[in-house]
Amino acid sequence: MNAEFYDLLGVLNDGSLIALRTSAARFNENITTTMRLYSYVGILAILVGCIAMFCASSLYVKPIHEMAVAARKMSQLDFNTRVSTNSKDEIGELGRSINSMSTELEATISELKTANAKLTKDIEEKIQIDEMRKEFLSHVSHELKTPIALIQGYAEGLKENISDDPESKDFYCEVIMDEADKMNSMVKKLLALNELEFGTDQINFERFDIVELMRNINASSNILLQQNNVQLHFDFEQPIYVWADEFMIEEVYTNYLTNAIHYAPDGGNVIVSMENKDQLIRINVFNEGNPIPEEELSKIWIKFYKVDKARTREYGGSGIGLSIVAATMKQHGREYGAYNKENGVVFYFELEMAKQVECITENC
Repeated sequence: MNAEFYDLLGVLNDGSLIALRTSAARFNENITTTMRLYSYVGILAILVGCIAMFCASSLYVKPIHEMAVAARKMSQLDFNTRVSTNSKDEIGELGRSINSMSTELEATISELKTANAKLTKDIEEKIQIDEMRKEFLSHVSHELKTPIALIQGYAEGLKENISDDPESKDFYCEVIMDEADKMNSMVKKLLALNELEFGTDQINFERFDIVELMRNINASSNILLQQNNVQLHFDFEQPIYVWADEFMIEEVYTNYLTNAIHYAPDGGNVIVSMENKDQLIRINVFNEGNPIPEEELSKIWIKFYKVDKARTREYGGSGIGLSIVAATMKQHGREYGAYNKENGVVFYFELEMAKQVECITENC
């Protein structure tokens, strides 16, 4: 072998010699070509392998990643994410199991939230009932102190014969009877108010003539009007039918009218008016007299709240009447309120009309 050629010598089976010679340059070129071919094949094999690995990872890793995302969302109480379950192998079965678990957890947590909301509401109602009971007992004990003290004082006076004068004894008896009557009236109103506030007093909607109802109450108030020297103005004759609980509305109007008569000045006027508002009728009760301080207007509906305590006590008011009005109108779902007007105060409430009526005011 020399630098330019490769020589191969060999002996045949018959003892003959054989010699082969090839160019070294051509041999090296063949080796280089072969090595280059192997390199290309290797690179191609690596690319094919990478593509195959990527496809395999897409088939198995992507669903697993989706499951991980869904599990993380579930841990955050987000059950809207679902796993793709197209495959029928173990990965697909696992995905379907995760979706089923997500649905069950969502339903269970929803039920728990509903139960918790109901429990919270029940607890709040219990707390409210306890507070109302405490407030009720506090107010009742406070309001009963004065009449009980008066009854006890005058009863002891009768027992001890402090005065032998028959007129004085009659006066003592009248005071005792009057205070007992006030206590009885207050307890009845408190019971009625509690039934309204707790919703135990059901509304009995019926169709009735509000004008006739008010006319009857006005007639029953004639003695009170004469005692207070107050003139009542009520100028309605045609029937106006409404939908409401007649007994409850009678209590509302009676409270308004009684308050108006007591707070009107000597020789003053109480004016009852009505106005149409779409399918509603508004009843206004106006009394001449001092206005209610603006800061007090929102408080007069609170139980036992009295703007003028001395005057309320003088005519036997308990501070419950307007609370009954508020509770009644809330149950009816209708507007009520009070506002100051020139030379007096207006109290109003609204009712649903049972049928179309003729215009009863100049402003219709």
